[in-house]
Amino acid sequence: MEVIFKKPHALTDVPFHYCAGCTHGIVHRLVAEVIDELGIEGKTVGVSPVGCAVMCYDYFNCDVIEAPHGRAPAVATGIKRALPDNVVFTYQGDGDLAAIGTAETVHSATRGENITVIFINNTIYGMTGGQMAPTSLPNQVTQTTPYGRDVNTAGYPIRVCELLSNVDGVALAQRVAVDCVKNVNIAKQAIKKAFQNQIDKKGFSIVEVLSTCPTNWGMSPVEALQWLRDNMMPYYPLGVYKDGEKGDRLK
Repeated sequence: MEVIFKKPHALTDVPFHYCAGCTHGIVHRLVAEVIDELGIEGKTVGVSPVGCAVMCYDYFNCDVIEAPHGRAPAVATGIKRALPDNVVFTYQGDGDLAAIGTAETVHSATRGENITVIFINNTIYGMTGGQMAPTSLPNQVTQTTPYGRDVNTAGYPIRVCELLSNVDGVALAQRVAVDCVKNVNIAKQAIKKAFQNQIDKKGFSIVEVLSTCPTNWGMSPVEALQWLRDNMMPYYPLGVYKDGEKGDRLK
């Protein structure tokens, strides 16, 4: 019998610890499929964050290093400079990348570090109970904004791809989602391009994935996917915000 669908080799047999309906598992699989297809498992190094994906080192069949909170791009920079022939990626949430890790993210991009960043945006701090994140939407109810995020006191959400698209060292800044088959396929191609950019030495690549957090949103998985479509996508439009190589200017 011909096998037409199987677990990627780059994923281990360890069951995911994520909540039901969480989209981390989908993105993990896409990253693993890309590693398989590019034939780079033996020379890939991941950097895991502080957050819900803190234990992603259990799930990938490649070397993975744990980074302090927000510092994954700095750790990835050190690895890539020491081992320039290896493929280095970070896997980070919005609380990790866009809050405590803002400086590391922006300056790694500014330097055009030849690394790949997978950025999970679910508009909330997931692991620590659902507090407001830098990406929480205006009026979004969280544990620390029970009456909704007030932009007059808490400021506006950070649009990471739009921000980094203005940085010369960035080769790719693309926002995707994994809410349906069509978008999952687009997300995979974006992730594959981000890894290929690194292989081709084009510079810093980031793929932002709009994701759900049914547990902290207080929704079913189906409701959470619809909430993402109705609320996140209008504020965080999907698309390619920069595509080229470091040093390229936006037209």
